[in-house]
Amino acid sequence: MPRHSLTALNRGALVAVAGVLAVAAGAGLTATADAAEPRATKGPLPRLVVGTVFAPVSAAPYAQAVTYDSELVPVGGSVQVKETLRRDGGTRIELRVRDLVAHRVYGAHVHTKPCGKLPADAGPHYQDRVDPTQPSVNPEYANPDNEAWLDLTADRHGSARSLATVDWRFRERGARSVVLHEMATATHEGHAGTAGARLACVNVPFV
Repeated sequence: MPRHSLTALNRGALVAVAGVLAVAAGAGLTATADAAEPRATKGPLPRLVVGTVFAPVSAAPYAQAVTYDSELVPVGGSVQVKETLRRDGGTRIELRVRDLVAHRVYGAHVHTKPCGKLPADAGPHYQDRVDPTQPSVNPEYANPDNEAWLDLTADRHGSARSLATVDWRFRERGARSVVLHEMATATHEGHAGTAGARLACVNVPFV
């Protein structure tokens, strides 16, 4: 898969037009990220789709996604996040990336706040049961059942896909972004949930 050949102008245009679609499955309806979404457990369940490219951090907070390390997450690399609400009350999240560094592992998690100019602006990991001790490194709370972990490994083309399925729903406006980290997520006591530096961030208005 060839890398994108993008001029600075083309990149800016892609960032400008990349947006958010909230699709009511089977209904053929679209809405902006700010539209109210139903939470019914009967009938079609909403699916949120965010597709965009990583912009330079100077574009924050207006860009849909930004990179803090353009060597490991290049400007112009693409990212897509899908959220589907399961009828059993759970949530399925899918992360896809393209044009990252080949054969490299990236940690990835859902975070509580939108992306900003600083990596820390996205806040901590979203937790269904919130650890009273922050930052959370206790595996009782920092684990893939209580958080949404989306670690992935890029193939020889720099592309990757990961899935996370949890048995809960996000609290309203409680989850606002997905952050890529420099290494796989740790699971051991005192370091659970950590994955090194924050490399990039994509705004996702989870429903």
